Amino acid sequence: MAFSDIFEYIPYLSIPLVSALVGWFTNVLALRMTFYPIRFVGVKPFGWQGIIPSKAQKMAETAVDLWTTKLLDIGTQFSKIEPESIAKEMGPSIDNLSKQIIDEVMEAKLPKIWAQTPGNMKESVYERVSRNLPLIVEEMMKDVKLNISEMLDLKYLAVSSLTQNKELLNQMFLTCGEEEFKFIKKSGLYFGFLFGLIQMLVWYFLPMWWVLPLFGIMVGYVTNYLAIRLIFRPLNPIKIGKLVIQGMFIKRQVEVSTEYSRIVSSKIITIENIFEYIIRGPGSENLKQIVQRQIEKTIDEMAGIIKSLVEISTGSKLFIHIRNIACFRFMQELPMNIRNVFGYAENALNLEQILREKMIGLSTVEFEAFLRPVFKEDELKLIIIGAILGGIAGLLQYFIAFY
Repeated sequence: MAFSDIFEYIPYLSIPLVSALVGWFTNVLALRMTFYPIRFVGVKPFGWQGIIPSKAQKMAETAVDLWTTKLLDIGTQFSKIEPESIAKEMGPSIDNLSKQIIDEVMEAKLPKIWAQTPGNMKESVYERVSRNLPLIVEEMMKDVKLNISEMLDLKYLAVSSLTQNKELLNQMFLTCGEEEFKFIKKSGLYFGFLFGLIQMLVWYFLPMWWVLPLFGIMVGYVTNYLAIRLIFRPLNPIKIGKLVIQGMFIKRQVEVSTEYSRIVSSKIITIENIFEYIIRGPGSENLKQIVQRQIEKTIDEMAGIIKSLVEISTGSKLFIHIRNIACFRFMQELPMNIRNVFGYAENALNLEQILREKMIGLSTVEFEAFLRPVFKEDELKLIIIGAILGGIAGLLQYFIAFY
């Protein structure tokens, strides 16, 4: 066979190579379109936003429903927190805070008298308040434990965190499904090449213009479909001799559970976010009432000392103002001072380990649900996009190589 004869077959040999590139490209693009762009690009109705960001609310709600029904009972976890330990952890900061609040209140309402008050009398006031403030923290934490379901809306906390930070929602899926997404990209190349070999034979015996676009559509469709299918199926391992066949994502349950629980506990349901919501959220009114009662009790105990400085009745407007200012300042400073308990609370709640252990213990059907929504929501749309792109590539190949 002459070299010129071999040259004639080069366009045929290009078919499986182009098919492999089409399979790879359509899969990569499908993945890209799943997560990006974060915000809508284009002029509606024409344009695109990543499937995950565009459905962030629904995706987040689905994920959080799984956490709260399958993995985490926040009431059970919070029962492990000891109010006395919280008060102890806050001890040093409480001492400083008590002195700061007393000085601010007295200087605001009784500046001249407080300036003339002997140091030993001031120390007596500081000591009395410093002794009582830890009791406020204890009572506050006892109430939190008893009413955690009312004071902490875990679903709202997590969903708002994910919808406000869509990049984080993407990261959660991208990190946990990293190996699966790599497989999707590579599989497009492999499956595309195999289909390209069949396409080459068909084209050799049936060189009609529509063959290449048709096979391009098939390659784009089937490579996307098979890649997604092989990630999750079969759910249960199938043994063929020494070979064990199981969906890639399902097979990595332990590894994914470890990474997933780390992200959730360190980025979403964090100790900081939990306490921030309890202190500033809708349930914070209950805390204010507890603080108000304890502050009133503390100020009442101080009344004897204050009365020795100035004639003041416990029911007077001035006395009430002093109590209100003290309560306001305590609640104002609480978010910063509560940070001292984060280390203790993190160890007590142990959210990462609980999430990991519960997730590892899920059935294959339950475990699949943690990543499946990424594809299931618009799986057909992605596959069709792959088919269209494959068809276009096949048509271009026909005009470039054979027309």
